[in-house]
Amino acid sequence: MNSIVLLFVLLKSLIHYPQLVGDAWDEETRFRMEVQAKQLEWERIQQELEAEQLTPKQNNGANEEEARNGDANEDADVGNAEEDDANQEEDGNDDGNVQEDGHVAANGEDNIENDDVNEAANAENNDLALAVYETGTVFDDNIGRVLMERIQWPVQELQAGCQWTQNLMDNYGLYFGHVLANSFYPGLQRAIGVGSAFEGWSPREQDVVYQVLIPMTPPRGHSFHLELDSAEQRHVRNFRVRVQLECTCTKEQQAEGMLCFLHHPEEELRSNQDPSLLDTLCTDSYLDVQKTARWFYQLVRAIWPALPQSHNWHLKLLPSTRSCQFQVTNGRKSFRIEMLFGVCRGDSDIFVSSQPREAHTQSTAWPETYAVAEAKFFKHIAEQAPRDSLHLKCLQFFTRLLLGFTFSTYSMKTIVMHMLNVGPVSQWRRRHFLNRLLDISRCLRVCVLVKRLNHFIVGNQRLPHYIHLPPDIQAAPPYNLFHQLAEEPAVHTQATYDCRILLKGLKRILLGEP
Repeated sequence: MNSIVLLFVLLKSLIHYPQLVGDAWDEETRFRMEVQAKQLEWERIQQELEAEQLTPKQNNGANEEEARNGDANEDADVGNAEEDDANQEEDGNDDGNVQEDGHVAANGEDNIENDDVNEAANAENNDLALAVYETGTVFDDNIGRVLMERIQWPVQELQAGCQWTQNLMDNYGLYFGHVLANSFYPGLQRAIGVGSAFEGWSPREQDVVYQVLIPMTPPRGHSFHLELDSAEQRHVRNFRVRVQLECTCTKEQQAEGMLCFLHHPEEELRSNQDPSLLDTLCTDSYLDVQKTARWFYQLVRAIWPALPQSHNWHLKLLPSTRSCQFQVTNGRKSFRIEMLFGVCRGDSDIFVSSQPREAHTQSTAWPETYAVAEAKFFKHIAEQAPRDSLHLKCLQFFTRLLLGFTFSTYSMKTIVMHMLNVGPVSQWRRRHFLNRLLDISRCLRVCVLVKRLNHFIVGNQRLPHYIHLPPDIQAAPPYNLFHQLAEEPAVHTQATYDCRILLKGLKRILLGEP
């Protein structure tokens, strides 16, 4: 349907908004009229979609009900079951599935009742179709250019900050290895950049936080066992890391001078060997997040003077009970870094980490995190995307637009990840900028309407093959991020209101209104 309708929009743009000669209209006036024409046409399409979803036709109630449910699920999943949108994107959704070679890709299942639209879409004049495509490309590129200039983008150097942070973590990692080599504290692996900054975007204009996750492995004579701690909770999965002592009565370990924690007398152990991990960072045999955080602070403070960065940078430790946060400055630049720590779930990209999901997380609770898998997804998209791709700009724009509303930054990030996953990333260039902004807002509105937004990782059967999941997550039912909208009518009412106000604000920005 979109391919036919948007082709008609392009045809109308040739008829109603020709290039003017002289000073009759300035560029700004012409641009506003072009954007408004697309916006009005787009709103009409959305009204038709919602009418199809909410009002079954009398002459075909059963079929319409089935189609409406399919549309609702399709838009709510925003990628997990968005087969029609995926097919359109794969066909080359260049402002309405107009392919790069100039041919119009029309979906045979589209059913548009507008005679003018059908007449335009069914035109057999290939020269006219090619002319419409070429003019539309210029038309949309002009819109994208002006929108990029109009939006106030924060001045950020995320790539440089990520590189500096990774270098610092690598230097720390070398000393971690030396200091902890023969200890009974957890082994620390190479830090993994996670979070928005390492994904290439940030909702904050200032005070960007560079997050890293440091995987931990059990020391000699110990093993980690992950136990699900919140099976009764539907929407939060917390684990506990049980630390178990292992027998080390082997010739190799005895040759290293290590005593077995299980089979040597306690007095001998106390006199000749450092305490086990159970006696240092654990509470009731479970690894304690807060004790581990304090241990990390001690390591960071003690090792800092030996690092080359300490000669020109000043370290300031920041308070935190479940991570290690600090700020480094050199008078001209400043970086805020948060070191999270976690344990990998088997051989996968899923971890349990120290980062809390709720306000009062117990000190022995380690929430499941998908940050590494999501960072891996964005890295792969960056490798596939054209140099002028604006998918991160779209995400950054909406996350800043959401400030003050009930929608979370993570919800908007989830919508964009679904959209990137179902279609070619080549469709996020500057000439697609307006359409992608409208698509994102449409997805948000429909998700609020049907009270559902599926998690991008949990239960997603269409994840890229390079993201490795534990079997229970791979087979899990889709997790609804908007579950509160379905469970609490007042929350849904507020979200509906916020969505309406947010989309009005988006329209004002697109049209350059104060």
